[in-house]
Amino acid sequence: MPRGLQHSSWDKRENKMRLFQGFALAFNMLSIFPFFKIHDFFKGINGYSAMFYPLVGFILGSILFLAHLILQNHMPSTHEAVIIFGMWVLLTGALHLDGFSDTVDGLFVSKDKALEVMKDSLVGGMGMSFTIVFLVLKLSSVIHFELYYMLPLILMFSRLNATLSIYFYNYISSGVGSLIKKELTLKLVLIAVTYSLVLAYFFSFTPAILVSLLVLIISAKFFTSRLGGLNGDTYGFIIEVTELILLNYIIINNFS
Repeated sequence: MPRGLQHSSWDKRENKMRLFQGFALAFNMLSIFPFFKIHDFFKGINGYSAMFYPLVGFILGSILFLAHLILQNHMPSTHEAVIIFGMWVLLTGALHLDGFSDTVDGLFVSKDKALEVMKDSLVGGMGMSFTIVFLVLKLSSVIHFELYYMLPLILMFSRLNATLSIYFYNYISSGVGSLIKKELTLKLVLIAVTYSLVLAYFFSFTPAILVSLLVLIISAKFFTSRLGGLNGDTYGFIIEVTELILLNYIIINNFS
């Protein structure tokens, strides 16, 4: 085989491996499932990982919808909703809720101490209080939510916001986030946006991208003003708030 073709074949195999490793890393980061054993942020796969965040959200939402299909005829709707809500929290290992509570804690101290407080593994009083209220609101939203087939889209768009946050806004902490931002290219972002919009189109959910983007823009503007940029905790905050807003966006549209 000519040397040029050998290099081309090798490059294709390497790109496929990076795609798989990127997806595996994203799946391991955003869920509790131990299907893959890639936990290290190898050079060259971090950008692909962020590209797959929306897809991982879609898969997790599909699991919740599947649980609804199994449970809906076997128990009262309120009890089913509580189980779906519990699964929602557990499937992500409460990762984004942790970011939500840390972010809230950081908002109730001076700017120069905010990042230090957010890095603290202990949850403060304000973080705990706001997280409890947030969870009550989210549980109530799930109880009154009827269009369970929309859950894959809700989780997808919220994690698309994380991908967009990483690319478009300044990253203010050290660690893996800086590696992901460095390797996340515009091409990968556009791929993530494209497949998200295609999936949303088939579910007649495309207008929700505007609601999702509005949450992102307002949140990112606030954190940039307050902290100088975003970090892993604020990504979790944005994901959680986007989910809550989209749930209620559907509830309001379905109610009226």
